[in-house]
Amino acid sequence: MPEKIDYDAKIPNNVDLAGDRRLQRALEGWQPKFMNWWGEMGPTLATQGVYLRTAISVGREGWAHFDHVNVPDYRWGIFLAERDPDRTIAFGEHRGEPVWQQVPGEYRSELQRLIVIQGDTEPASVEQQKLLGLTAPSLYDLRNLFQVNVEEGRHLWAMVYLLHAYFGREGREEAEGLLLRNSGSPDAPRILGAFNEETADWLAFYMFTYFTDRDGKYQLGTLKESAFDPLSRTCEFMLKEEAHHMFVGTTGVDRVVQRSADLIREHDTTDIAAHGGIPLEIIQRYINFHYTVSLDLFGSETSTNAANYYTAGLKGRWLETRRKDDHKLTDDAALLAKPLADGTWGSEELQAILLLNLDLRAEYIADCQTGVKRWNRILEDAGISFRFALPHPGFNREVGINSGHHVTPDGSIVDEQTWQAAKHQWLPTTEDLSFVRSLMRPVYERGKIASWVAPPRQGINGKPFDYEYVYLP
Repeated sequence: MPEKIDYDAKIPNNVDLAGDRRLQRALEGWQPKFMNWWGEMGPTLATQGVYLRTAISVGREGWAHFDHVNVPDYRWGIFLAERDPDRTIAFGEHRGEPVWQQVPGEYRSELQRLIVIQGDTEPASVEQQKLLGLTAPSLYDLRNLFQVNVEEGRHLWAMVYLLHAYFGREGREEAEGLLLRNSGSPDAPRILGAFNEETADWLAFYMFTYFTDRDGKYQLGTLKESAFDPLSRTCEFMLKEEAHHMFVGTTGVDRVVQRSADLIREHDTTDIAAHGGIPLEIIQRYINFHYTVSLDLFGSETSTNAANYYTAGLKGRWLETRRKDDHKLTDDAALLAKPLADGTWGSEELQAILLLNLDLRAEYIADCQTGVKRWNRILEDAGISFRFALPHPGFNREVGINSGHHVTPDGSIVDEQTWQAAKHQWLPTTEDLSFVRSLMRPVYERGKIASWVAPPRQGINGKPFDYEYVYLP
């Protein structure tokens, strides 16, 4: 497989689409439907050129090219990481066998389902963010929003290619369905709950790209281990792009916290709402909400589906090949903490293979803590005593063993009345959301930025903050 991407093709790719005319025609038939979806459900703000990164090859060097692009003319395409001809299956009952280049018949429906669920999240986030350009705090941020959006669109193309190339008529029908569901639709919502939530302000966008895109990193990481090699190579390339999305989230929250800290010091008060800043308590409530909604994306703590996917070789663990065990888990055990009827916590020992969702979630939680440490360091450096924290993983849950319980951020199990009386302290209130939205006034002037967020420490691709990242009409 050539490393170089063919940008002269109607659909840029490095999978030799030209060598499969039937597949090429099918994808060219899907392309106008994608463009219609983008026109209807993609970014609302009209632009005349955005300084975007575009893949030109998939190797370690030179895979990204920067230039101003008219967004509807962006060349979405199909890019897979280079194939390793010696790669073998790293886990499950097929461990040690060569990876699959075609879909085994016995795993067809399961693989298709995994690809559809992953594919469904990609256009969903574009839909959630379609209005954000109208309130961008700077041209730098506006550019980052468009970069995230076009790459989510390309990730949709990646999953659609797999469905068209390997799953026949059913796969083509599922590819159509990815454009028919819409985020928040009462009739045809997106598959996963977090992708039906509204992303109505830029603090929510930063939280989404920090917490929810980070979930995406871990889900892609498990699929990168798959014995189905085209899926593995697709996810490996997607992870390169996902890193930028999380960078937007990490540095975005950094900059909100920095600006709030600056205002607290400048005015010698934590009540900075009147000075155009976001109070730290509101930021904490946003963290609580977006983190716990993202935890739901990992599914139930115990899962026979996840165990079956692992045994079959369809979906591995995070960094599977670095694990120091037998990569089969048939004899391993692990503990599951669970709420008891008397309002206390207990634990149960289960087969480790039934707790794979919990294993992945633990990796994710440890990763999320790194951001909290960053944000607390900003406060510490400013001499501010307030500290952010991730709530207990049982807090505000709609999926899994904690979904039927009221768990406080510190992990106490309380009754309905106590929860209702105190939840306004823990989750964003209507007043919080209205206040944050009131700050969302667009700043489109070069080198200028909104009152509630600090400028970035550096620009994109060596450009300064006051570069004209976006040409507006």
